[in-house]
Amino acid sequence: MTTTGMIRHGSRLLALSTVSMGMVAAMTLPAAAEDQPTREQLIADCASGEGKCSFNEPTLGKAYLGDFHQVSNSLYNCSTSDATQSMSWSDTVGSTDSAGVSVTAGGNIAGLIDLSVTASYNHTWSSSHTEDSSLNMTVKPGEVGWISRAQVMQSVSGTWQTHYDSQKWGHYFWYVPDTVTGPAPNGTDGQSNAVTVKTRKMTSAEKKSCSADAKKGQAFVVKR
Repeated sequence: MTTTGMIRHGSRLLALSTVSMGMVAAMTLPAAAEDQPTREQLIADCASGEGKCSFNEPTLGKAYLGDFHQVSNSLYNCSTSDATQSMSWSDTVGSTDSAGVSVTAGGNIAGLIDLSVTASYNHTWSSSHTEDSSLNMTVKPGEVGWISRAQVMQSVSGTWQTHYDSQKWGHYFWYVPDTVTGPAPNGTDGQSNAVTVKTRKMTSAEKKSCSADAKKGQAFVVKR
């Protein structure tokens, strides 16, 4: 082979190598961000039923007592003696997932989690719990009182498997881990729901409002 022929042959090899490297690079590039579903899109497809979803390998966390929160109206005591009154209260506690999104009762998400937990642990899982009752409360002069309640809570962790009849975002199956925290039955893991009366001193502005004719020397209820 002549020197000129060798140069031409070498140029062709270099060109082919460059093309080959370009193909390998293209194959190894990650998919564009817009080609990947967001967690919210996958969960939404599970909720709507567009994706055929299951909540796999659920793991229940240890139950704990949630935060206290006000569940009644407030009783203001502008009198000079203790004020005692029966106060009704009502409380509904729901569930949220790992992104802080509400998991509503009766939807596909709640039903799929319940189905999975029931199969694995032989007891039902509820995404919402409502309870109501009444309680006598005593508020001292110059104070505000209300009823607070804390619900036993429990988390369940697992992986959503979403199956599509036709490819979506380039695949038939997508997976996303999730943790849902919701109300647990009273007594779970030795934890009990709690209801208590809480009071505080009136603020300066609240004390000034007691001088109004309609409130002076009275105890009155303000809706929450």
